[in-house]
Amino acid sequence: MIIPMRCMSCGKPVSHLWEEFQERVKKGEEAKKVLDSLGLERFCCRSLFMGHVDLIDVAGRFKKN
Repeated sequence: MIIPMRCMSCGKPVSHLWEEFQERVKKGEEAKKVLDSLGLERFCCRSLFMGHVDLIDVAGRFKKN
């Protein structure tokens, strides 16, 4: 739901890069070039960003009973 603080495979800190990645991709930049410029070279880190679905807004609509 929320991007992990570190890559689950290699342990590299990645959460601080998520917002910049999202903004640049929404502006129309190619995801590959954004990941390269952010320094995410390993496949595990790249797949974390490419496969992440931000569901915090969806989950926030339901209240716990």
